[in-house]
Formats: sequence, structure tokens, C-alpha cells
Amino acid sequence: MEKILTMISAKVCAAFETAGYDPAYGKVTVSNRPDLCEYQCNGAMPAAKAYRKAPIQIANDVAEKLSDDETFSEVQAVAPGFLNLRLKPSFLASYLEQARTAPHLGVEPDPKAGTVVIDYGGPNVAKPLHIGHLRAAIIGESIKRIQRFFGNETIGDIHLGDWGLQMGLIISELRCRQPELCYFDESFTGEYPAQPPFTLSDLEEIYPAASAKAKTDEAFAAAAHAATVQFQQGRPGYRALWKHIMGVSVPDLKKNYDKLGVSFESWLGESDAQPYIPPMIERMERQGILEQSEGARVIQVQEPTDTKEVPPCIIMKSDGATLYATTDLATIWQRMQTWNPDRILYVVDKRQSLHFEQVFRAAHKAELVRPETELRHIGYGTMNGKDGRPFKTRTGGVMRLETLIDEVTDFVRAKVEENKLVTGDDVEQTTAKIAMAALKYGDLMNTPTKDYIFDLDRFAAFEGNTGPYILYTIVRIKSILARYGAWEDLPITAPETAEAKDLMLALTRLPDALELAYRDCAPSAICAYTYELSGYANKFYHETRILTEEDKQKQQGYIALIGLTRRVLETCIDLLGFEAPEKM
Repeated sequence: MEKILTMISAKVCAAFETAGYDPAYGKVTVSNRPDLCEYQCNGAMPAAKAYRKAPIQIANDVAEKLSDDETFSEVQAVAPGFLNLRLKPSFLASYLEQARTAPHLGVEPDPKAGTVVIDYGGPNVAKPLHIGHLRAAIIGESIKRIQRFFGNETIGDIHLGDWGLQMGLIISELRCRQPELCYFDESFTGEYPAQPPFTLSDLEEIYPAASAKAKTDEAFAAAAHAATVQFQQGRPGYRALWKHIMGVSVPDLKKNYDKLGVSFESWLGESDAQPYIPPMIERMERQGILEQSEGARVIQVQEPTDTKEVPPCIIMKSDGATLYATTDLATIWQRMQTWNPDRILYVVDKRQSLHFEQVFRAAHKAELVRPETELRHIGYGTMNGKDGRPFKTRTGGVMRLETLIDEVTDFVRAKVEENKLVTGDDVEQTTAKIAMAALKYGDLMNTPTKDYIFDLDRFAAFEGNTGPYILYTIVRIKSILARYGAWEDLPITAPETAEAKDLMLALTRLPDALELAYRDCAPSAICAYTYELSGYANKFYHETRILTEEDKQKQQGYIALIGLTRRVLETCIDLLGFEAPEKM
């Protein structure tokens, strides 16, 4: 379905041409002075230079051609040469009725939609999720939903950290505590136990203890490094422990991501990319792109157009060890062979931007991807406390994600109970949905690259630019519709009031907001639009008698309008990754 701005611009462009001017001057924008008009065209000013006429004369010529157009209720030429436009209520209603019955509310899918892999997890197994994992999960989930909305086949890949030093640390610490276990007996040839020799709680205590010990005990640190190498080389007992670690850790990760409303289509990890590394390096050798640099094997990724130095991408260290870049390149190759995506998006801390620049250039140079494959890093900033520093617990530690979710939920529950928003069995379900809206909207309303202050009092407020305010608007509309009865098939009719028309104009801006969010991978664009639309919806609600309106035709128009508003708002919050309760 054509966007309303495109339709209006086409009309004004045609009028410019009919009046004898280049139609390119007829581009229309939303008015920056809504008190004066709804849309405007400033093309007469640049046209004046080309045609050696006063801009107001050109504007008047064009306005005359539009005077009888069924699209506009008012076309006014204003000095020095603006064209101020207002839409006919009947045209606006017709447009929104078409959107109401169109797929995706009239938002067109991307004609170049394809397969998109989104890497937005990256947790290490054997370690609990902490708040450092929050932004990647929330932003990545929203971007995945937006990509899917525009017609892409999307695969969210968690990309588990399951191959690094933490494995050697855990194995070595476990060996110190339970040296009699069969996993450490190199002569053992039997079946390894089906049950792990540790619980999740044990594992969460073992890893930090081992990590701390390695910083002060050189012998232990060396043993952990040796254990890591042996594990990676396939030592049976260590691989069996690794399977236990995965079996204990992954279900807990899934449970916590579920609480956050985040899901992944693929649960692959660094370990899954390891078989691709040797043939990938052999391939690079044959291509002649690997160079020696102080004993290491590197790919030069500096380009002539660079204005600053881009260091080479190190593929293999002088001792033969591989690095994160090696694994990331092998993962790209694996993804290409598995899904052949058109785009791979990485939602990762913005401080990794140089790493990804090197990896992406190396991937294209090594022809691991098609020339047209897009590799894109969507960097995000940090979530800070009110002191402006990265968010910590009260004792100064890194807060577990599960703890943060519980604290937000407890805070919201207290407000729900204090204000008696719901009672009985509805309290927990309503609390959970409001808490997620507060947490996710508070994050997503910010441009991903920016740091932001985590302020629970502000995020959980029921007024202002917050998730709970958006939910309250939707629940209020739900209540009106429920009291009215069947509303889904009621058509949109011409607005009867200024508040109704303002709300309808805001509804027409949905495609622009979603396309901006899609193009820039910026859910913040949807947050901004959702807040704007909620403001117009609440103003309409306050100024209009809806359920008490005696004129049934008017009432049906009002109900159809708020019904469409509900659908648009619910579409937006679904793309942001949360949902509205039934009562509030």
C-alpha cells in the first residue's frame, strides 16, 4: 500500500508539472507548524531561482491547480512561497480504511527481503547471565522481530561461548576438588556417568573461584591453560565434562531468556564453528591472503581509502593458537553454508567495532561470503546507574540478570497492589507484563549506540514516555471496546472532531516509523512513534464521548478509530518485544 506522503507528493508534483514547472519540486513533508497546516511543500523557493519568478507566484500557480483536488480541504500559498496543505476528512478516512483491511496495516514488505541471521546473545556457558547481557538480548530480539515484519526469514543465533578458557578453569578447579573422578583418569575406558558431578549452583560457585585463583596462582593458571588445550584437542574425559556443563547451563540460560521474553532459533556455539577452522585456514593459504607478521598469520585489511590505521586481522598466533577473530570468521563461513543469509547482523557492545571491522573485511577478502552479503555490527552503549557509571549491585558487584528482573518485578508489583490496579489472580500476570514493558521500553527508547541511565522510578511510571504509559493507553482502549461489543468489522469514517483527525493523521505515520526502525536497526524509532500515537489517543479519549455518544453512526466511527489505534499500538509493542495485559 502506498504511503500517504507518497500519494500527496504525487498530487503536488503533478500540479507543478501542469502549472509548467518541474514536477521534482513538488515533494511534500509533514508540517513543522501543525498549528498552520498538516503538510507543506517548500518547492517554490528553489523553483524561483530556476524560473526567475517570485516564489509566491509559483506557489499560487500550483495552489490554483490543486484547488479542486479531492485530496485536499485547503491549499494555501503563503509568503514567501510555502504551500500549506490540509487533507479532506473523507480522503483521510478512505486511506485509513484501506490500511485497516490491508496486510500488515498497509506497511509494505521489503522487496529485497531475504534471509537474515542475527547474532545477539553471546553468553558464556557455566556463568549466569548478568546485566551486561541485557541490552544485546532486548535490542536483538526487537531487531529480529522488525526484520521478520518486513518479510525476511530471520534466524536468531545465540552464539554461545562454550570453547574458551572458562572450560579449562572449571575442569582444573573440579580436579582440585574431586581428583578421584573418572574424567581425570587418562586410562579410563568405560562409559562416563550420565549425571554430572555438579549442580548448577556448584557450577556457578566453581567458575568464579577458579577465575580468582588463576589470577594469583601461576601453577593453577598454567594448568587451566593446559586443560583448555587438551579439552579443545578432544581429551575424552574433558569432553565428557564439557557435555555435562552444557547440559546444566543451557536449560538455565533458556529459562532466564524466557523470563525476558527473548528466544533464539539457533543455539549454536563457538564449539560448532571449530570444525570449520582448519579447512578455512587451508583455503586462505591457497588464496594467498595469509601473511607472516612477527610469527603470527594475518590478513591485511587496510584499504587505500582509510583515513586511519586498521590493523591486520590475526588468524593464528605464533604458537599456533587461534583467536576470537578466527572463530568469528569460521562462524560466518558456517552460517553461509548452513543458511546462506543475505545479511548477518551482530548486536554486540559498540566497543567491539574495530574487531568486527577487521573480521568483516577479512571475510569478504577470503570470499567466505558472497560479495553482496551484508555484514553489519549494531553496537550498543552501556546501561549505567544514576551515578553515570556502569550499573552495579548495591555492594558494587555485577548484578545477575535474574536478580534485575526480580527487582523490577517486585517494584512494579508493589505499585500494582498499592494502586489496586488489579486483584487476585490477575496481579502476577499483570505485574510481569508491566515489568517487561518498563524494562524493555526504558532500554529501547534510547538510540542503541548511546549509554543510558537505568532509573527504575522513571521507567515504571504510569505517566510520561514509559512502557507502562503505553500499556495503560492500550488497556484503556481495550476496556472501551469490550464494553461496546463487536467492533472488528466497523469501517473507518470521516473524523468528526479535531482530536479525531489528529489521531488519524498520527496513524498514517506508522509506515514511516517502522521503515525508519527497519532501515537503521533502531527500535527507538518505534518507541518515539508509539509514545506520540499514545498521546493523540489519550487526548481523543479525554475530549470525546465515545460510549455515551447517542448518534450511532458517529459512535461507530469513534469505535473503529480506537480499534485501529489499538491494533497499531499492539503491533508496535510486539515489535519491541512486550505485550499488554487485559486489565490495568
